Amino acid sequence: MDMGVFIPIGNNGWLISKSSPQYMPTFELNKQVVQTAEKYGLEFALSMVKLRGFGGETEFWDHNLESFTLMSALAAVTSKIKLFASTAILTLPPAIVARMASTISDVAPGRFGVNIVTGWAPNEYTQMGVWPGDEYFGHRYEYASEYVQVMKELWETGTSDFKGEHFQMDDCKLSPAPKGEIEIVAAGQSDKGMAFSSNYANYSFVLGSGINKPTDFAPVASRLAEAAEKTGRDVGAYVLFMVIADETDEKAQAKWTSYREGADMEALSYMGVQGAADTAAGDDSTAKVMTVPEGAVNFNMGTLVGSYESVAKMLDEAAAVPGVKGIMMTFDDFIIGIEDFGTKIQPLMASRADVQIAAE
Repeated sequence: MDMGVFIPIGNNGWLISKSSPQYMPTFELNKQVVQTAEKYGLEFALSMVKLRGFGGETEFWDHNLESFTLMSALAAVTSKIKLFASTAILTLPPAIVARMASTISDVAPGRFGVNIVTGWAPNEYTQMGVWPGDEYFGHRYEYASEYVQVMKELWETGTSDFKGEHFQMDDCKLSPAPKGEIEIVAAGQSDKGMAFSSNYANYSFVLGSGINKPTDFAPVASRLAEAAEKTGRDVGAYVLFMVIADETDEKAQAKWTSYREGADMEALSYMGVQGAADTAAGDDSTAKVMTVPEGAVNFNMGTLVGSYESVAKMLDEAAAVPGVKGIMMTFDDFIIGIEDFGTKIQPLMASRADVQIAAE
């Protein structure tokens, strides 16, 4: 089972709280996180793309690095860990992203991939004049499907004459070819999102839910498996969790309570407004999940709170859910969190025993 880290490309990571660690995103911060992850044998790191934040007292996600340029820099200072950059598909043509990915694959052969972000917050795009209108919500996965087809044609053959509803290529060229396979990841939770992943992705993220409920995502993983079965493709589930750990359950819970009590309600409220923009979104969609009160302060993911032993046990439980091929983690404090995972949590995980043997 793979373990990965969702690196802090935006300010304050994934806690929308006035009492959580407050920090700006920098290359040095992300370099330290990814190099530490690589040192402890984690298999991948992923950076999101966010083009406008939610404000509030914490200015949550008002400050963000750019995903591809950051991952290119990280590719040059790592040697083993796989790196995924995210493309906001309304902002970058697929032929350009294909070339960017091919370039980074030259820096990091065989260990670069692309995360497809269809977009759920209109204000990220209206500010630049590239929002096609709310009708886009209804066909965004058709748009994404054509987008990936163009990229794959270019990577595999060096030429694309793709003709679709949204993209028309005219003897489009790409050379040099990528060094190694460029994997695709996605994160759609709706039926359309699952269908997209089952047709085009190597991995699809599913969202953990609640506090210390490490297997509650199982029905979503099952839906992904059913969608992949229809296409005959092997699409692995990557589960997203925040880890808040300490020496004892009580100390970890005290930190979590403090973060909850310090919730930045202004930022949370604005996030809810953006999440409600797609009025036709299903209950399982990413935008709808954004508004769940219990998980809102840690932004749309399950949370594992406890001692190092408790967290290791819960991660093993999550890993045992059918269809799971990996877990991607965030932390309240990334520097301390990734170090504690490598030295205090991972050695206790049965599902990571092979990593320990290799390390010895």
